[in-house]
Amino acid sequence: MAVNAPSSVPRGTGRRKRAVVRVRLLPGTGEITVNSKPADQYLGRATLMQIVRQPFEATNSVGRFNVIVNAFGGGLSGQAGAIRHGIARALVQADESLRPILRKAGLLTRDPREKESKKYGRKRARKRFQFSKR
Repeated sequence: MAVNAPSSVPRGTGRRKRAVVRVRLLPGTGEITVNSKPADQYLGRATLMQIVRQPFEATNSVGRFNVIVNAFGGGLSGQAGAIRHGIARALVQADESLRPILRKAGLLTRDPREKESKKYGRKRARKRFQFSKR
């Protein structure tokens, strides 16, 4: 068995904030499953579902694939962004001609913004304790 044999199932890894997801696309009816739950039940908010569906709407492939997602780390908003990133990467792996469309929509670019780390002697990264003159 070859170690780096190309898989027939398109896969993508998505990252956003502290969230990391692994996405698999299977031919199907458009069901999205996140950590063995339906995506709308897992994510809870309609705006997050809208974010997750963006790659399919950009490429006119709504309902062509079933999506299986393993998500960990971060919060729901970060995971939704990571799922969007992973789906976009998996779509490119499935059909290379979709790359320019997804690139133009900004769905292949990893959002580099991370939480700034807390500094010693401060409450948070930049917040200071209240100053008292006397």
